[in-house]
Amino acid sequence: MARKGSNETRAARFTFGFAASFVRPTLALMLKRTWVGLGSIKPGSIIVSNHISELDPLIVAEALYAHKLLPRFLAKASLFKIPVVGRILKATGQIPVERGGPGAKLSLEAAAEVIGRGGVIIIYPEGTLTKDPDKWPMEARTGAARLALKTNAPIVPVVHWGDQELLGGKPRRLRLFPRKATVVMAGSEIEMDDLREGPMTRSVLDEATSRITKHMMYLVADLRGEEPPEVPWSPTGDREEQLKRREEEKRRREEQEDW
Repeated sequence: MARKGSNETRAARFTFGFAASFVRPTLALMLKRTWVGLGSIKPGSIIVSNHISELDPLIVAEALYAHKLLPRFLAKASLFKIPVVGRILKATGQIPVERGGPGAKLSLEAAAEVIGRGGVIIIYPEGTLTKDPDKWPMEARTGAARLALKTNAPIVPVVHWGDQELLGGKPRRLRLFPRKATVVMAGSEIEMDDLREGPMTRSVLDEATSRITKHMMYLVADLRGEEPPEVPWSPTGDREEQLKRREEEKRRREEQEDW
């Protein structure tokens, strides 16, 4: 299958194909997968996605691969030290991320190079599995916004829902039966042109990051058929205060529905 973009090495294409020959049949056995809107994603794009399960990278990567795109993730540097897994990550051109210091800057520079070659970069803006008790996207870090503003690359939300039923919750275990279903859906490109006209100040980064969070939130809401929270969950905020606010918000909506 020809891949979008013409600058991929033969070794990368072979390794992706080899991994896909195992991953795709396995996912097909465990999950019914539905993909919506991914055909419009261009080479050289930044993909931002929600993070609800340890299976997410495979779910999103397969969906993009099925649409002739070779996905690259910004992945935790510790994963590259795991035998076999680390070798596959390196062979497929995944990018190790060191939190903070010069390592973070080097990771973004490596991601910019991939985009420049027409590759696709996938970022979880939250930086970790969501801590939101209802699994909504929570407050994002600025890395995805910084990369989008630096490269002028299109940034597209690709969200999913359902795989957390297969692997998620506590304790973490696979729940194979009954067979689960997941939907992966791409949204429209997030408008950033007005933020690219001046310097990359903190306020500009915050606004760009806010737009990313809002687009992801409303796209997930479409998948779930629910209203999203008014304020995204803060991983550093007071948990009890946030739970109280969430309950008040739910109560207010129920009262409005009664009217």
